[in-house]
Amino acid sequence: MITIKDIARVAGVSHTTVSRALNGNPLIKKETRDRIEKIAAELNYVPNYNAKSLVMKKSYTIGLFFSSIDQGTSASFLVEVIKGINHVLDENYNLSVNGIDSIHNLDNIIPQRFDGILMMSQSDEDNAFIYHVKRMGIPLVVLNRQLEDPGIMNVIANDREGVKEAIDYAISQGHRKLAMIEGKKGFKSSTERKQGFLDSALEHGLPLTSDYFIAGDYSIESGYTAMSQLLALPEPPTLVFCSNDDMAIGAMNACFAEGVAIPSQLSLIGFDDIVFARYTNPALTTVRRPIADISELGTQKLIELMQQPESKPEQLFVKTALMTRQTVAQIEG
Repeated sequence: MITIKDIARVAGVSHTTVSRALNGNPLIKKETRDRIEKIAAELNYVPNYNAKSLVMKKSYTIGLFFSSIDQGTSASFLVEVIKGINHVLDENYNLSVNGIDSIHNLDNIIPQRFDGILMMSQSDEDNAFIYHVKRMGIPLVVLNRQLEDPGIMNVIANDREGVKEAIDYAISQGHRKLAMIEGKKGFKSSTERKQGFLDSALEHGLPLTSDYFIAGDYSIESGYTAMSQLLALPEPPTLVFCSNDDMAIGAMNACFAEGVAIPSQLSLIGFDDIVFARYTNPALTTVRRPIADISELGTQKLIELMQQPESKPEQLFVKTALMTRQTVAQIEG
């Protein structure tokens, strides 16, 4: 195995100079760094991160934590999060993915194990974990859920505005009997999306029918079950808003099973704009919630915090967008 000392012999410098050059130390001249990096590449040098982490007092691990991986985190959501992180994260770092609900002892969340933490927060119940990380002094960025604390870096989308825009659009197309398949109970996103739905309905003076609000849990199965309930009503809605695209796909399958044509007999809007949304038949009208963009920006901010711990926390919004496709029909009032 090639070591730093081998590179030092070839380069004609000390092994300390090689170590500093490979770690990007600004005290080493750029031409010297470039020459040492070239020699290291030619010799197929692979860093020993166990040794490096002892010297640098770093773990080279970034923690990615969800409220839960098993409950309420769809596979498509998980993929988009990791995709965004990988656009930014240095190849020298390992990404450790965990659910808070599987952690039995917060004392294991320490600076020696994590150089930084990204928290994909879905519930207020995450606060105990968030404030533990803050007390430990681990650089932290909270994604997905808006925090009241200005002392924590926070990157989010405005779900409420995004849903209101979608329902405004549905109403502009003549729909008055609007139903909603809600997200997982207790999740902030579920509350925000429902509020956006209510904001639009109340602004337009539409009646709210309790039978038109069905609980879901963000899974495809819950979308199927909820849509089956809506279709069984004596007076079904003309449009159903699903709180995420996975449930919308389940809802579409329920319509197919019941012989209900989309959009001629029932219109449908989803939320997230997962990759499959444009390939459903018909293509799904949905609110684009740029999870990959949120994750990418959050990772950039985490790296800034790791490099410059005195950086001032910010609350950053990433804008949603209505993706108008083929699942909403225009109807007569």
